Amino acid sequence: MPDFNQLKNLTPVAPLKLAVHKSCQELAQGVNDYLVSFRKETPFSKSDVIQFNGYVSDNYIVKSDCPRFGSGEAKGNYFESIRGCDLYIMADVCNYSLTYTVCGHENHMSPDDIYQDLKRLISAATGKAHRINVIMPFLYESRQHKRTKRESLDCSLALTELAQMGVSNIITFDAHDPRVNNAIPLKGFDNFTPQYQFLKTLLNRVPDLQIDNKHLMIISPDEGAMHRAVYFSNVLGVDMGMFYKRRDYSTIVNGKNPIVAHEFLGDSVEGKDVIIIDDMISSGDSMLDTAKRLKERGAKRVFICTTFGLFTNGFKAFDEYYEKGYIDLVITTNLNYRTPVTFEKPYYAEADMTKFLASIIDTLNHDISTSKVINPTDKIRELLAKRGL
Repeated sequence: MPDFNQLKNLTPVAPLKLAVHKSCQELAQGVNDYLVSFRKETPFSKSDVIQFNGYVSDNYIVKSDCPRFGSGEAKGNYFESIRGCDLYIMADVCNYSLTYTVCGHENHMSPDDIYQDLKRLISAATGKAHRINVIMPFLYESRQHKRTKRESLDCSLALTELAQMGVSNIITFDAHDPRVNNAIPLKGFDNFTPQYQFLKTLLNRVPDLQIDNKHLMIISPDEGAMHRAVYFSNVLGVDMGMFYKRRDYSTIVNGKNPIVAHEFLGDSVEGKDVIIIDDMISSGDSMLDTAKRLKERGAKRVFICTTFGLFTNGFKAFDEYYEKGYIDLVITTNLNYRTPVTFEKPYYAEADMTKFLASIIDTLNHDISTSKVINPTDKIRELLAKRGL
């Protein structure tokens, strides 16, 4: 929830509006509902503080669309005025469930297609909106964030392109490497993480979880996730361990060097619950291998927490590992599209991010510091205190 003490004496940058690509309508509706609730419950008089019409509203989502011609080409449309507003455009580039027709053939939308639609919505708003902000929970092309040989720098190119189109702020979650924001040093780039939501969901699903050094350990599945595990272990006051991947750099499979083995660094996990934390589950192979190796080392229960559950290879391997007792719970956020079958899995739990995202938008709309929103330490400690942990 926004900090009402900060908002009390401040007016928003401009009237708030959300433009939602069809890739993330469900997420956006939840965010909209919280924004409506926040502003109707503000404990101060809007007439004395707010200088803009429409501060309190039953809906902040503007009607927009990206229709396609028979050739597959498209355009961005707004069907109501956005002039002078603080516009937040939301898109989920990982929603592969969407389709469009090209010359009678049905195509599934790729991240490239959704990114192009995002640019169309930006283009349609340029020169009309007071400020344009992009909310892209999964940062487009963020897995190709650095150059190790003769490779394209897709994420940096995309960020530069958005900045040149007039986008003022880019809001994303758990970027694969947030240093990619160096590509746009003069623009706003906010990278938020869901540790508090992970812990809240975990405690709701596992009420007997004991958070101390004797009973719990945080695990990083590779070197790239170290900073996430370090933060989580520090705020919970427990030890951490790390796996590192030995790869075969002589071959390339599916665009990457195959993993030969996972090696472990850290104290014994025997008899302890372990939390594996990372930014995403793609195929899930490395995550499942990590869970199996932890069980082989004597871990009691294995909980997986990742921001994005893509499950690109489906659930067959996850089902098998759950039945064998290698994994006990998989938590991902609702920031990206998941198939309906995901919610039928007994080992799956969702960390709801709609309230958090609504707080971010409300805070940015008033142009105040997001430091309290970014840093979940106080909220985690309050949660642990309420649970007596």
